[in-house]
Amino acid sequence: MLWVGLVLALLASALFNVGIGLQAIEARATPPEEGLHPSLLVRLVQRPRWLIGFVLGGIGALVEIAAFANAPFIVVEPILAAGLLLLLAMGQWELGEKIRLPVVWGVLGIIAGTALIAWGAPPHSEGHRGALDLTAVTAGMGLASLAPFLLRRSRWYSPMLANIASAVGFAATNLAAKLLADDIDSGHPRAAALWLAVAIAAGVTATLSGMTALQRLPATTAVPISTAVQTFLPVALEPLIFTESWRAAELEGAVLVAGLVVMAVGTVLVARSRSVSVMIAS
Repeated sequence: MLWVGLVLALLASALFNVGIGLQAIEARATPPEEGLHPSLLVRLVQRPRWLIGFVLGGIGALVEIAAFANAPFIVVEPILAAGLLLLLAMGQWELGEKIRLPVVWGVLGIIAGTALIAWGAPPHSEGHRGALDLTAVTAGMGLASLAPFLLRRSRWYSPMLANIASAVGFAATNLAAKLLADDIDSGHPRAAALWLAVAIAAGVTATLSGMTALQRLPATTAVPISTAVQTFLPVALEPLIFTESWRAAELEGAVLVAGLVVMAVGTVLVARSRSVSVMIAS
């Protein structure tokens, strides 16, 4: 079922990013003074293209859960970044920006990294570690995502702190989606409902932090950092959450690690492009 999971991950990524692109086009056409105000959402829900983007994102979330049920977490998570290529194309069309050489290298890196991850993927036989481990990791990520709210009146607060906290929150959302998929697959509806609640809470908090960061930081600075952290932090924490052995992967995991590194570099290069960063920021 590995290839089913890979295809579903690519499909989910495409749905997410096309949805973001459609919503960004509409958001950029709204008055700037409505930012972070309920009136902005009222205006946007009246626009068919924005609603189509919202629906595509919802379908993408369901497809993502199905992908997690059919392929290892360490494979699905980075491949979700491949959809940035669609967002790049939409941004180029919308903004008319020339594609520069670093972006070309980034595109090639994402393609090559995806291929290496698909080749070097371990069998889908992962199991969860104990409840204490899961609770510690998710609680730690949740606390980190709340840092801007806890420190906003102290000298430790900064827009970059809000940006990184937002990325950690979105990473927690992806992790909760994976655990939700596993509990649905194993017939544990109560646990699945709990992870759904965690995913929603983390997503809302991360969105608020991210929008706050983008009020002060340039999108070309904030978006690459946020994209990289929320994509690859869960992969780095994977050994603390799942019992899957990388030794079962091709060449004892060497191919998989190479793919992750290449894709991480490619993801940052593509996310740094003005067209992608502006679309995501919108």
